[in-house]
Amino acid sequence: MIRALLLTGVLALTACTEVQNAADSTGRKAATSAVTEIIAIHFPQVPKPLIQTFTGCVVDNAQAVEVRELAKASIVGIDDDTVAVVRNVLSRPATQTCLKSGATQLF
Repeated sequence: MIRALLLTGVLALTACTEVQNAADSTGRKAATSAVTEIIAIHFPQVPKPLIQTFTGCVVDNAQAVEVRELAKASIVGIDDDTVAVVRNVLSRPATQTCLKSGATQLF
């Protein structure tokens, strides 16, 4: 009986994790389009070949709440708040490391 309960609990947690991962993936895909637009328009100093690298680094280093904000912007439109989210994520050391790594691989 205890084993059956444990197995049921493990299966339920696995299902929850899969749903959470799918939702996270969907949110990050939606956020990607908004970030690409923000980088292209609001950060003109970023060379075109690096826009994809910048976008990936921002999305990868954004916190869940930031991903939700960026994903929402891909539907309702970009505003100053979403540009500020991208600027904030770009300023993080982990994002800077990602950018350096991505730029090195590109060139």
